[in-house]
Amino acid sequence: LDEMLEKQGTKIDKVLDFEIKDSILEERITGRWMHPASGRSYHTKFAPPKVPGVDDVTGEPLIQRKDDNAEVLKSRLEAFHRQTQPVIDYYVKKGVVSKLHADKPAKEVTSEIQKTLS
Repeated sequence: LDEMLEKQGTKIDKVLDFEIKDSILEERITGRWMHPASGRSYHTKFAPPKVPGVDDVTGEPLIQRKDDNAEVLKSRLEAFHRQTQPVIDYYVKKGVVSKLHADKPAKEVTSEIQKTLS
């Protein structure tokens, strides 16, 4: 990537490393539910529907995506860590990595991103 960008006269000057424990990701992902027709999303802990498993607007059943389960997530995370850590390590050595705490609420993470990039 660096070689390709260099040929184009540019380079990577900032890498954002969103740090979050796998257990927190599991809670966030396995708790997601959605209303398929509208795309409305819910979360069992953070944004639950008024009636569990039922869309607040239509009363229709909510679904979970097939890949929003602990087994699939574990496999995806193992691959992510295996493939991504060497890239992170490479850019840490180049001094361009900023670690962000992604376990915070979205507004706080967004604020951290903005501070890091400004």
